[in-house]
Amino acid sequence: MSINSFGARGTLEVGENSYEIYRLNAVPGTEKLPYALKVLAENLLRTEDGANITTEHINALANWDPSADPSIEIQFTPARVLMQDFTGVPCVVDLATMREAITALGGDPNKVNPLSPAEMVIDHSVILDVFGTANAFEKNVELEYQRNGERYQFLRWGQGAFDDFKVVPPGTGIVHQVNIEYLARSIMVRDGKAYPDTCVGTDSHTTMENGLGVLGWGVGGIEAEAAMLGQPVSMLIPRVVGFKLTGEIKPGVTATDVVLTVTDMLRQHGVVGKFVEFYGKGVAEVPLANRATLGNMSPEFGSTCAIFPIDEETINYLRLTGRDDEQLALVEAYAKEQGMWHDADREPAYSEYLELDLGSVVPSIAGPKRPQDRILLSESKIAFRKDIHNYVEEGNTAEHTQLDEAVEESFPASDPAALSFADDGAVDVRSAANGAEGRPSKPIKVTTAEHGEFILDHGAVAVAGITSCTNTSNPSVMIGAGLLARNAVDKGLTSKPWVKTNMAPGSQVVTDYYEKAGLWPYLEKLGFYLGGYGCTTCIGNTGPLPEEISAAVNDNDLSVTAVLSGNRNFEGRISPDVKMNYLASPPLVIAYALAGTMDFDFESQALGQDTDGNDVFLKDIWPSAQEIDDTIKNAISQDMFRNSYRDVFAGDERWQGLSTPEGDTFEWDDKSTYVRKAPYFDGMTIDPEPVADIAGARVLALLGDSVTTDHISPAGPIKPGTPAAQYLDANGVARKDYNSLGSRRGNHEVMIRGTFANIRLQNQLLDGVSGGYTRDFTQEGGPQSFIYDASVNYKEAGIPLVVLGGKEYGSGSSRDWAAKGTVLLGVKAVITESFERIHRSNLIGMGVVPLQFPAGESAKTLGLDGTEVFDIEGITALNEGVTPKTLKVTATRENGEKVEFDAVVRIDTPGEADYYRNGGILQYVLRNMIKS
Repeated sequence: MSINSFGARGTLEVGENSYEIYRLNAVPGTEKLPYALKVLAENLLRTEDGANITTEHINALANWDPSADPSIEIQFTPARVLMQDFTGVPCVVDLATMREAITALGGDPNKVNPLSPAEMVIDHSVILDVFGTANAFEKNVELEYQRNGERYQFLRWGQGAFDDFKVVPPGTGIVHQVNIEYLARSIMVRDGKAYPDTCVGTDSHTTMENGLGVLGWGVGGIEAEAAMLGQPVSMLIPRVVGFKLTGEIKPGVTATDVVLTVTDMLRQHGVVGKFVEFYGKGVAEVPLANRATLGNMSPEFGSTCAIFPIDEETINYLRLTGRDDEQLALVEAYAKEQGMWHDADREPAYSEYLELDLGSVVPSIAGPKRPQDRILLSESKIAFRKDIHNYVEEGNTAEHTQLDEAVEESFPASDPAALSFADDGAVDVRSAANGAEGRPSKPIKVTTAEHGEFILDHGAVAVAGITSCTNTSNPSVMIGAGLLARNAVDKGLTSKPWVKTNMAPGSQVVTDYYEKAGLWPYLEKLGFYLGGYGCTTCIGNTGPLPEEISAAVNDNDLSVTAVLSGNRNFEGRISPDVKMNYLASPPLVIAYALAGTMDFDFESQALGQDTDGNDVFLKDIWPSAQEIDDTIKNAISQDMFRNSYRDVFAGDERWQGLSTPEGDTFEWDDKSTYVRKAPYFDGMTIDPEPVADIAGARVLALLGDSVTTDHISPAGPIKPGTPAAQYLDANGVARKDYNSLGSRRGNHEVMIRGTFANIRLQNQLLDGVSGGYTRDFTQEGGPQSFIYDASVNYKEAGIPLVVLGGKEYGSGSSRDWAAKGTVLLGVKAVITESFERIHRSNLIGMGVVPLQFPAGESAKTLGLDGTEVFDIEGITALNEGVTPKTLKVTATRENGEKVEFDAVVRIDTPGEADYYRNGGILQYVLRNMIKS
């Protein structure tokens, strides 16, 4: 109960219902705040306790200076927590372990319980082993249960053992789409109180809910656990970037194009750690699904959130998705009462301003390895030809390979940049008509039982996936894809035989409206059969490519491509066989499946010929905006949503048939390769050990720029022969049952061996070696070793470790295992040029100190090559309650020379300092539970 210093507590009457609320108008100054900060102000008013949250905090927010740099810490208490299973399983493992730990320290295990609603959607475990057939969905779900039955039993146990914890079973949809279609409240009601729905989640794309006016963002699993247990999120009052929208989207331009444009703009502007808020008259022109798509991509901008205020469109969407009239009335009445209803004529004061005329957006894709690397569709072929040189062994262009006319069929002579044939059948590459250099070419003949003989070459589209939460929640692009498929089939076009096609909708509602619109037969004709409801291609659950294609790619070192409608295209993420990955709208995913190669210009090259022999171009099959809108109106209804979510937590017969353990504490199975008791509380004492300086540390990895959490802790396939595979082999797991690293996050033994194990990781301690390798300086001469094996030797020798990195270290998914694995390897400090927000806080949450090189400096400018011995001094000041601004770092070379610099300490708030002093956030929470 708030101490209510401002007298803000009052009553809101809505129809026949009465709700307790905390009125913002009781605090002068809040009326001028941006929407997102009004939500934070209400949060502080409602949770004011006079200790952690005081009148000073509330006044600081009301008197917010838009131009000031963040400096004032506040405690934000989210209304609920959202999880997906990859990140959620380790959360439940940790909570189960905490029950045992608190008992061992003399506390009450029942205190380890969510204090606010915690909901999990199992959506990350389905792998597309089967595709392109009518039974793909059933087969993939069956395999999913075979692989993950043990994990699912554990989650069912957690659903019964913990209060306020619910699980949406597999095969339902993608977590963020289920969130906006069903779980999100917009305005919460609990114990008679009404207040804004706020939600942190264990997936970085939790920000999709921002489209509904729900303030929230992705956090690491460890922060989510703390939030579940009542620990507020420590944060600085942020800068807020006002993003003004004007104009209307032109025909032929999709929500994906808008998102990629905004991503490009905001990345260039610089919004890491900031809030982004959309405003202006153009907001009303942005459908809710498009708003959700924009919110979803917030991690790709680098912002904490990207939010739209509540308005009439919010209410319409809540109505469409089946929320009841009482909820609709409350959302509108509350938002208007609190000044949270969007007013297009009012411009709040923002820290920074950007503007986009929606009419200026043109079709785009992004790639080949980052979401912010936007490419105009009209220039995609030129860009591909430029980028391909970074992914092939130069010299392929000049190869002369004896091939038959099958090559000409795969790369038609009508393409001005296609393969040409000399009289003797030798193949070379023509120069592009646009003046760009010819692309490297290495045509390989492939034969499959299903498709016969065809030619595979650099740039071939090996994966075309309509996948992930970004777009599959958006009827305009999903219906657009279906209509494009219909038009393509009617023209006699087909997908190329080497393309692995994937259709993984975000919810079952998509299937319903595809059926109602009569579009499924056309999608299936092009190979886009239902493969699963979940995060598939985007998370790396693409499944294996057909054996013949995989062999051709790997045996000949072909650089093939993936095109997906997701939000992540980092190196090594989509498929181990695919080097170049491109984000595109669902209709363009289908278009690239028809083209079969990234070396394609949709304006000048035909996708094929119709039955009369006429060339068919993309413009000939692209559906009109009017047709898309008409189909949406006729095919989507409120009943579809209500029927899909009527028994959403019940699950199918497979889920209900799982045998579920009982009891308040979990009975761990030492033989389990999926779920193991977490080691973080082993040897924990009531009082934390004093913080110590770091002496005699060695470099485990020297890394470059844009190292993502996928590089640090990949979620995809487990490569045979690696330490994680060796562990599974030793425990009797057959190779076909390896599953993925993401699915085994409940077992620290697998995950520590998978840390820094991405096949594309470039550890600069080694020359030209990719993968999870380092130099082991416990051995004579520092020979090459697996990172895990070296860490074991360092630990036995009592040698601490550091990691050196470049800019944007830890960008990407809010992957707590990227921090957990780091600390379990023995890393005490990570020194980089800059951090992404979530990973920096996760490192602190696991007791690893994040440091930055002095401004303008880097490992390279300081002459560090990773062979040095590091001493880091000054962190002991934390024992006196002081967080030092910098620490003295001394790197001693093998010849005795020393490099000294003052590293910036990125422990940004007093709360984070408390976590670090305690060895981590969970230890801090556990000790507080016992003391209380």
